[in-house]
Amino acid sequence: MFARKRSAVPPGIGTTLPVFVTHAGGGVVVDADGNSLIDFGSGIAVTTVGNAAPRVVERVRKQVAAFTHTCFMVTPYESYVEVCEKLNAITPGDHEKRSFLLNSGAEAVENAVKIARHATGRQAVVAFDHGYHGRTLLTMTLTAKNMPYKHRFGPYAPEVYRMPMAYPFRWPTGPENCAEEAAAQAIDAINKQIGAENVAAIVIEPIQGEGGFIEPARGFLPALVEYARANGIVFIADEVQTGFARTGHLFACEDEGIVPDIICTAKGIAGGLPLAAVTGRAELLDAVHVGGLGGTYGGNPLACEAALGVLETIEAENLVERARRIGDLMLPRLRALAERFDIIGDVRGRGAMIAIELVVPGSKEPDAAVTGEIVRRCHAEGLVVLTAGTYGNVLRFLPPLSISDNLLEEGLGILEKAISAV
Repeated sequence: MFARKRSAVPPGIGTTLPVFVTHAGGGVVVDADGNSLIDFGSGIAVTTVGNAAPRVVERVRKQVAAFTHTCFMVTPYESYVEVCEKLNAITPGDHEKRSFLLNSGAEAVENAVKIARHATGRQAVVAFDHGYHGRTLLTMTLTAKNMPYKHRFGPYAPEVYRMPMAYPFRWPTGPENCAEEAAAQAIDAINKQIGAENVAAIVIEPIQGEGGFIEPARGFLPALVEYARANGIVFIADEVQTGFARTGHLFACEDEGIVPDIICTAKGIAGGLPLAAVTGRAELLDAVHVGGLGGTYGGNPLACEAALGVLETIEAENLVERARRIGDLMLPRLRALAERFDIIGDVRGRGAMIAIELVVPGSKEPDAAVTGEIVRRCHAEGLVVLTAGTYGNVLRFLPPLSISDNLLEEGLGILEKAISAV
């Protein structure tokens, strides 16, 4: 199979593990050779409710027999509207909202910026160090990391400005000063370098994903929201990776009571089918002219039914609480490992979105080499883990919320063995 891949698929499409999957579910991935692997990746936070959640499967099965597509912009169908109604109801804030559907997180972020520019009449967009927002031209520009996402793909989109991130583990004066100082620096730079009156939007992940699962110091996000409100700037929360119960809330913004003007969702929204959404204040989304938003496949009926199945599953199986339970199981084990092994510089995360940052002992120098070796050992023992971080030195854990406690414990045992061996 890999020989066929090499001859048919460009090498730019990389793979994490040298396996081909035949079945998956319940926190287990089965490959073509019959190996079973414990899944701590969830397709990068996509299969949050599992790879074949029964409510998702049944809804998709019924829909595929009825019709696979018509294009909502040509002949609409009810499931698209129902998904939008539910998003308007469950996303943070009790203001009047509108939603529309797309295919990917990058599309959602790009459209959110389009809306902010249209509604405000301004051009500048503020993003943050270590952020990741996608691979399209605009979202690649918003993304902070060069390799592998931006290298030699320029020139980039104009009017995008990057500000410091409140990264507690690496803040120069310590985590206790991080929120206040980072917010002050970002606001000062915006005022001096751009001018608040020229800024259409501030775009940020409530917990940064590819950047290393960086949980901003508490108080940083509320300070940005206050500044945005005071200056007519649209605050866009990129919840593509953090949404749909992943962090122990339906949306990570809820942890500090953040109410975004626009929220972008994707990944876990549809149980593995391609779907994304932009949800925002009605006055912002209603400002765009007819035909200014849309896309041929956006809100495909199969994906809409899958999303409705995901939302039913989250509620019926109390997966918000399950995410908290996963965090309660994993974080103490990882913190105990950090006390034993000085290569672990930081343990962080919320719910089922957790990471460890690996460093050269006695310092905060990133150690990407030892991170890679731990990953290889985990993979060899049947544990799917993913890396992240600007410096390539973070192990991120995204188990599906359907995983059992026993599998979690077994996976953590494999991880401990791998760390012990390096």
